[in-house]
Amino acid sequence: MAGIVPEQWSAAENGNATMTAKGSSRELRYGGRTAHSMSSSSLRKKSDLRVIQKVPYKGLKDFLSNLQEVILGTKLAILFPAIPAAIIGTYCGFSQPWIFGLSLLGLTPLAERVSFLTEQLAFYTGPTLGGLLNATCGNATELIIAILALTNHKVAVVKYSLLGSILSNLLLVLGTSLFCGGIKNLQREQRFDRKQADVNFFLLLMGLLCHLLPMLFGYVATGETSADLIADMSLNLSRASSIVMLISYIAYLVFQLFTHRQLFDAQDQDDAYNDDVTEEETAVIGFWSGFVWLVGMTLVIALLSEYVVATIEDASESWGLSVSFISIILLPIVGNAAEHAGAIIFAFKNKLDISLGVALGSATQIGLFVVPLTIIVAWIIGINMDLNFNLLETGSLALSIIITAFTLQDGTSHYMKGLVLLLCYIIIAICFFVDKLPQKQPNVIHLGHQVMNNVAAAVGEGVFSS
Repeated sequence: MAGIVPEQWSAAENGNATMTAKGSSRELRYGGRTAHSMSSSSLRKKSDLRVIQKVPYKGLKDFLSNLQEVILGTKLAILFPAIPAAIIGTYCGFSQPWIFGLSLLGLTPLAERVSFLTEQLAFYTGPTLGGLLNATCGNATELIIAILALTNHKVAVVKYSLLGSILSNLLLVLGTSLFCGGIKNLQREQRFDRKQADVNFFLLLMGLLCHLLPMLFGYVATGETSADLIADMSLNLSRASSIVMLISYIAYLVFQLFTHRQLFDAQDQDDAYNDDVTEEETAVIGFWSGFVWLVGMTLVIALLSEYVVATIEDASESWGLSVSFISIILLPIVGNAAEHAGAIIFAFKNKLDISLGVALGSATQIGLFVVPLTIIVAWIIGINMDLNFNLLETGSLALSIIITAFTLQDGTSHYMKGLVLLLCYIIIAICFFVDKLPQKQPNVIHLGHQVMNNVAAAVGEGVFSS
């Protein structure tokens, strides 16, 4: 299949393809498209351009057509008013929690529109370059929030938000997809291709190793080891590991887009729902229009992300929620709502390969691209950020990866598997909800045995003195 995809795409671009058979039409629609783009497309609606076509001026007609497709071409268009409301509220003295909430709502449709625009550009660049663009911009919101938080020296918020994105994809998105798909398809067994999932889990486990080793430095240190030395060792190891993780992500892109592309192309399963799979899709906006819209959307995302970072502490105090809970639970849920909803919709239609591609692909992209890139950016701007996400956070990540891997090991699914993943996510959410400990300072190494020895010595001294 991988060998015929570029030819089909080229034929479609030149207008020379005439697909009459249902199987060929399916290959045209699905070939070369990633799970991310197909997930986002499930939330789009077809635009009615009959009125706009009557406009006599071509420039104005093109602008209105683009406006219709980009702004009103999604079911999430109702959330767009939150964007100007957040901007106006900033200058009109709205309370910080209101600005935080409006900014989060505004980021939801923007994330879906970025996916739409990258897919539009892929019609002109071809599937390979389009897939690379999607792999780079797929988690633009998380990356922008992380970099802006770094520039504000909020390292803990960066770590929490990135961890939350991985956890939400592995447990919340995948769990909801498997649960809803299992309930909808009680009378038929749901199956998926394990090969793609195996590749993602290998990479996620390698990323987990890079998180564990800097943290373990503090637990193997002796009582004579200084905290500064341990922090320096952890920082150097984290930076070296980040370079290795980025290399592995580049190899993953080569594996996904070139050498083993057939494993990652969104596969069309036996479609019992006949949901217009024979409809051929074409670009609805021009290349340069799409490029300008993509740049504009990215700038708006950066603006709203700056509002989110600046108001998160005030929202935490006002709502009585810890910064860790808001960053790990609320930010990923709201910021990726469109992508998550698309994964669930395809699970309803018994297309689990697409749902898994969304959840596992996004988790891998965050873990092996966004996290190490954030470490490198922090290194460049002179901020000491390491891969030590502390014991509670790293433990949650490790158990989530292991539980999800065991859940998907046999290539079949039912609602009980999804329910267990959802319950695991609820437990983790409750954990960070009840966590009222002061926010941990970045790069403060918990010395493990050294701390325990000091506590034991202090207790013993108090007992013997009494």
